[in-house]
Amino acid sequence: MRVYTSRLLGAEEDLVLHGGGNTSVKIKEKNIFGESEEILYVKGSGWDLATIEEPGFAPLKLDELSKLAELDHLSDLDMVKYQRMALTNPAAPNPSVEAILHGIIPYTFVDHTHADAVVVVTNTAKGAARIKEIYGENMLVVPYVMPGFILAKTIYQMTRDVDWDKLDGMILLNHGVFTFDNDGKTSYQKMIKIVSKAEKYLKQAGAKELKGPKVTKSDPLLLANIRKEVSDLWGQPVLGRLDKSPASIGFSNLPNVKSISNRGPLTPDHIIRTKRTPVNFNQDYKKNLQDYRKAYEKYFAQYNSGEQQLDPAPRWGVVPVMGTLSFGPTPKHVQIIEDITRHTKKAIVQAEILGGWKALGQKDLFEMEYWSLEQAKLKKAGKPKPMQGKIAIVTGAASGIGKACVEALVGAGAVVAALDISKGVLDEFSQPEVLPLTCDVTNESQLEKCLEQVIAQFGGIDMLVTNAGIFPKSARIEDMSDDIWKKSMDINVTSHQRLIQLCVPYLELGFDPAIVIMGSKNVPAPGPGASAYSVAKAALTQLARVAALELGEKGIRVNVLHPNAVYDTAIWTDEVLNARAKHYGLTVQQYKTNNVLQVEVTSNDVAELVVAMLGPTFSKVTGAQVPIDGGNERVI
Repeated sequence: MRVYTSRLLGAEEDLVLHGGGNTSVKIKEKNIFGESEEILYVKGSGWDLATIEEPGFAPLKLDELSKLAELDHLSDLDMVKYQRMALTNPAAPNPSVEAILHGIIPYTFVDHTHADAVVVVTNTAKGAARIKEIYGENMLVVPYVMPGFILAKTIYQMTRDVDWDKLDGMILLNHGVFTFDNDGKTSYQKMIKIVSKAEKYLKQAGAKELKGPKVTKSDPLLLANIRKEVSDLWGQPVLGRLDKSPASIGFSNLPNVKSISNRGPLTPDHIIRTKRTPVNFNQDYKKNLQDYRKAYEKYFAQYNSGEQQLDPAPRWGVVPVMGTLSFGPTPKHVQIIEDITRHTKKAIVQAEILGGWKALGQKDLFEMEYWSLEQAKLKKAGKPKPMQGKIAIVTGAASGIGKACVEALVGAGAVVAALDISKGVLDEFSQPEVLPLTCDVTNESQLEKCLEQVIAQFGGIDMLVTNAGIFPKSARIEDMSDDIWKKSMDINVTSHQRLIQLCVPYLELGFDPAIVIMGSKNVPAPGPGASAYSVAKAALTQLARVAALELGEKGIRVNVLHPNAVYDTAIWTDEVLNARAKHYGLTVQQYKTNNVLQVEVTSNDVAELVVAMLGPTFSKVTGAQVPIDGGNERVI
């Protein structure tokens, strides 16, 4: 029942967002000695109520936990230590920082959410009075104090002479709601009733969600420049996603958006994700970011008491007309920030209608942002993957070498726009790190549209793997049709030139920008009957050499791979494979391993080399042509 009702709460974003909130249940269990003990099972740190399972609840001895509330003082580190000492399972996750509070509430089930509607009401100039107006005298209203031991101690002292049975629940100003009962369903229903009253109050006051235009024109180059500057402030490459929903565009167009968005987050716990305020952009984005940095440094200097300053980069921004931006090193981080800020923007607009948005004061927010327990959560991510925060485009991504490159880049931590003319590309990838797009690379307007989508989704371009190609039907020169020749040139040469041309302005803003062009063994060692393909690949290689010369001064590396005998690709149909094997008088298997090392080269082999060429190993290499063919005698 505890898992079930927790998930019900966690499934509703207006109640709980990304690990926020916590729940508990008190159960009598026998220990190893056969003695009955009352155990508090409370949500463990790092678990999300939306997906929590039984192992996500940390079991603590209730008598030991409750005694902690009687102490006059308990540091954060000691609280964590003594809570762990009270665990009956040493392998359990760290108990919620609200475990002591759950322990002193004298009911079997305790539910805690950060309900948007309730917090919106409290985040107004007359928030406490409005709460009293909505809920009456049977609601315990708690002024904001830091979560953890201080909050538990405050409520412990406030409720010494309180008849808990007369309370409908507790509302913590600027924080959230607690409900409790000896029955899990009833505690859940109390939560829904309390939140529904606040939602009804907001509706009656005319607080509606802001709407804006449905269609807007974004400026991809501006977004890429912003992403570059934010990454520099952050100290690492990060992603930038544009939210151009009607609500976000409407919010960005509010005349007082800078004033209302700079008053603080929806709840204090959001600050470790979003920082206190967004950056508001105008035409001078560089100055906007420098002003943001200076303001953050001033804020830190004013309240710091020995902490080490975090990076001064914003986590979200407001771009007039275009909407709002979210920044983060991975798609998961960006999604969390986008979700939180979507709720924040809605809350701000509603609170303004209710008399004015008023978030928690800067000092309290600073204490939360630099709270050691919250900072510890962020440090649990571990060592980042080598290409975390970097953005790649791969063409011909639906199968073969292209698909393998997408998967290898994602494995290295990058995000990837996977382009292919086949609609099958849309079904090949489901992970948030991949943006699959159908695109005819010979169509310039489609390429431009795709790049606009890539920038809106990820923020820029750092790496380009220009891989799309065809292997025309074999024909001798005297038998070559104009259509076959032209199609090979259009796809195997011209489309690559056009894509590189369109990507260069974004690559200039990239981090260790690099291009890998997929050539062919046919460049150094052509064969008869393949002139349309061989000539096109030779021209593409020459294009790469010139690109390396021209783009080197911009810091953009350009290298070529010459694969051969890679048969798990769309180019090598059974028909083509049989024809080429027959041409050389070999069986298909002999043809596949017809190289010096007598090995088969796979798409994954090529993809691994592509990732290496895009990474630091090749950071001082440009203009190179590298064969990956098992050793071809003619090439050697």
